[in-house]
Amino acid sequence: MKIIALILILAVMGLTLVSAVKRNASPKGLESVPKSFFDLSIAGIEGDTLNMSDFKGKYVLCVNVASKCGFTPQYKPLQELYEKYQDKLVVIGFPCNQFMMQEPGSEAEIASFCERNYGVTFPMTEKIDVKGSNQHPIYSWLTNKELNGVDDAKVGWNFNKFLISPEGQWLAHFSSNVDPLSEEITGRLK
Repeated sequence: MKIIALILILAVMGLTLVSAVKRNASPKGLESVPKSFFDLSIAGIEGDTLNMSDFKGKYVLCVNVASKCGFTPQYKPLQELYEKYQDKLVVIGFPCNQFMMQEPGSEAEIASFCERNYGVTFPMTEKIDVKGSNQHPIYSWLTNKELNGVDDAKVGWNFNKFLISPEGQWLAHFSSNVDPLSEEITGRLK
């Protein structure tokens, strides 16, 4: 009887330990994602590499962009924001074709469209997924509290915006309808 009781106690302790380990484990696929924004990098639209560590000391506004969206005209105020605050802010455009296929072009076509129509000079990246099973590690960090240490966020459409502090801390998430030049964003840059 004592042996059975001891086996049951050990089994319960083992299940408790396994449950605690599972609760503390990283979500599937996130084990290898860096914990700091400044550890991340991505291919640029021209094939170069954009290292987030190059932007230490500046705010970074990450925006998932698309060329055939109702919010596409936001490229203009994004460029104005970049020019006005470029001593302390970097805007980075992340082309994404996940929302109603509104970014169908190649990187070269996207770059040409942005420059020709909006005079975009801020950094642009390769076309990526901002959600789902192929989500780029930068967007895993931006949308997952376990990685950014602040908040979970969902990218609901094109032109969602994430603001990162000059120290690499997650500051805010703004929906598509928030104007890049709004006080909601610029007020945080002062």
